[in-house]
Amino acid sequence: METKKFNSKDILMFVLYALFGIFMFFVPIKIGEANTIPIDHLTSFVKKAPNYNLIFGVFMVIAGIVYAIKTKSWEKSKLHMVFFALKLVALVFVFMYLTNKGPARIFDKDMLPLIWNGIMVSVTTIVPIGSVFLAFLTGFGLMEFIGVFMEPVMRPVFKTPGRSAVDAVASFVGSYSLALLITNRVYMEDTYTKKEAAIIATGFSTVSATFMIIVAKTLDLMDYWLAYFWITLIVTFLVTAITARIFPLNKKPQEYYSGKEYVPEEKKKVTFADALDAGMTAYKNADSLGKVIKDNFIDGFKMALNIAPSLLGVGMIGLLLAEYTPIFDIIGYIFYPFTLITKVEEPLMVAQALGMSIAEMLLPAPLVAEAGLGLITKMLVAIVSVSEILFFSASIPVMMGTEIPLKFSDYIIIWIERVILSIVISMPILYLVFR
Repeated sequence: METKKFNSKDILMFVLYALFGIFMFFVPIKIGEANTIPIDHLTSFVKKAPNYNLIFGVFMVIAGIVYAIKTKSWEKSKLHMVFFALKLVALVFVFMYLTNKGPARIFDKDMLPLIWNGIMVSVTTIVPIGSVFLAFLTGFGLMEFIGVFMEPVMRPVFKTPGRSAVDAVASFVGSYSLALLITNRVYMEDTYTKKEAAIIATGFSTVSATFMIIVAKTLDLMDYWLAYFWITLIVTFLVTAITARIFPLNKKPQEYYSGKEYVPEEKKKVTFADALDAGMTAYKNADSLGKVIKDNFIDGFKMALNIAPSLLGVGMIGLLLAEYTPIFDIIGYIFYPFTLITKVEEPLMVAQALGMSIAEMLLPAPLVAEAGLGLITKMLVAIVSVSEILFFSASIPVMMGTEIPLKFSDYIIIWIERVILSIVISMPILYLVFR
């Protein structure tokens, strides 16, 4: 293996791009009264434009529905048809927001204004902007550099090949849709087995750091951003290591997409030179900075268009179901024994809030924020909202659009397992760190 083909300028630019990406997402700085990461400062600045929430929010929902019609998203499956209908329902809430007509309860600050301003506009603003700066983390070799060091960990811990580390990192610093595209492509190339693809899709395809910022801001946790990010990463991957070994994932077959015979990968010693070679090769093969940023922005904007009407439609329906039906109260009783034994503050209310994460991962945060609970409880909800991975407003439909062999029942069972395990694993860590 030779690294001499990379000159000192290449290595310097590789390092500078990586450091800039790390700075934008992981180094809090104080501007005015706000002490937060640069990407958060930037999105806050953008949102100060006159009538931004109204104009941008209406545009994104309407454009998102037009985009869904153009791409014929309902044709993929019956479930996609249901979600297209839910996107159309978002038009009702756009009408209410514009005309201020509708039931008085809809306009209380914890209903439509919360979903519109606190979730839908915030997420669809930060995703495209965040995607631009994510280019420095995902587009110039840093992922591949880190992935090489993770190779000896992946097979014994997660029962997946070494290269799946790239999928894991792509999700946490990029997006679950990007990671799922990677996973699906590699699965169809017969590099992942059915079992491995299912573990990677349901275990690593988290929402990205940009979504985590929204959760942290909603729960007033930005002062603890680094602790939140790293604890969430640790908990998510610990949960994945367990779910890979239990039903239904442990029953998935070790066979390739084409049906060819499974061949385990060879073990090899990992060195810094290997990691540098992988990172620098990816850097050299990358497109120009301008093209990578442009492509990332377009991908981020498309994702924002895809999720804007879903966030409004599914989010509002979720809140209305929580307000007027017992469905999430009933689901919450699944998790109540675990919030109780781990001594979570207001264990039943928190369990029921976490039950809403199956509809949309952002829904538990505002409910718990309104309740004025303590730091550990808010941190728990913030962590579980990410580590549960599976939710109907985005990640599950994306997974259903791939060839990865997962049934509807698999999504529900794995979601329940992940929420329970996340509670049980998170609480001891949080008591240790914050008490």
